Amino acid sequence: METRRLSVHGPLVSEIGFGGWAIGGGWGDQADADSTAALHTALDAGVNLIDTAQGYGDGRSERLIASVLKDRTEQVFVATKTPPDVGPWPPSPYCRWQDRYSAAYLRENVEQRLRNLNTDCIDLLQLHTWTRAWNDDPQPLLVLRQLREEGKINLIGVSTPEQDQSCVIQLMRDGLVDVVQIIFNLFHQEPVSQLLPVAAETGTGVIVRVALDEGALTGKYSPDHCFPETDFRSQYFAGDRMSRVADRVEAIRSDLDDFGLAEQYSLADVSLKFALSRPEVSTVIAGMRNHDQAKMNTRTAQLRDLPDELIDHLHRHNWLRGVWYGGK
Repeated sequence: METRRLSVHGPLVSEIGFGGWAIGGGWGDQADADSTAALHTALDAGVNLIDTAQGYGDGRSERLIASVLKDRTEQVFVATKTPPDVGPWPPSPYCRWQDRYSAAYLRENVEQRLRNLNTDCIDLLQLHTWTRAWNDDPQPLLVLRQLREEGKINLIGVSTPEQDQSCVIQLMRDGLVDVVQIIFNLFHQEPVSQLLPVAAETGTGVIVRVALDEGALTGKYSPDHCFPETDFRSQYFAGDRMSRVADRVEAIRSDLDDFGLAEQYSLADVSLKFALSRPEVSTVIAGMRNHDQAKMNTRTAQLRDLPDELIDHLHRHNWLRGVWYGGK
């Protein structure tokens, strides 16, 4: 497994990271035995970064990760996230940081993260969302800085709000974050315009999420596929969205055929490699629910990089489709 530096102050992390949302149960029924198998398989393949959050099963994902790491001897970097206190998601421009990320709330939440992960120091604590309205008075990030000085956390990050990812550019330039977690995939290529260059300029680490567009870019879902109600994707792909996505996935498959690479790379491989093609990206986290998915997603790291001419051709799949998380 190749590694990259996670910010100028961070460690070397595996190019493919483990995404811990699904093992918390947010993607439908999930057996802990399958989750444990997925984690061990990924770690055996050289994955050394795991991303999780309080919101992934109200701590279930964190506790499961801690349980597995207790039986491992290698150094594993664990990133988790603190959500804002009760209110709209993402925070509206009318939200006050005092109501969503107060110092007392952050301190209490970080203590809960420490207990769930069974550690004395969190490798990376990310605020799970943000709003541009707080950029000129970013007190929550200053609270995290204090917690870092107290030895509670190591690196500080923000997971971008889907509808305004560029809101973190000012935070990067102001030196307030070590890491940003962003959406970047074949359909959503907007970070290339400014966010990724600024990350390189400031030495900010970049964790890419949703590289597989919540599984759609694996090519395994038919146009009429329906997810169970317990799976958040039943809303993400509501209405005619899955059929529209499936058509565009087939266009990507056609590109692979045209370049004579369909036998060498799966659609998942291409999607993960596309995200890794940007040197500013530190790691790409992929959800892994069981042994087979962990094997599939980690094998990508063993493949050659995609040819430059194919990367250039894949730029045509940039899709200005709005923010589906917001119900559009």
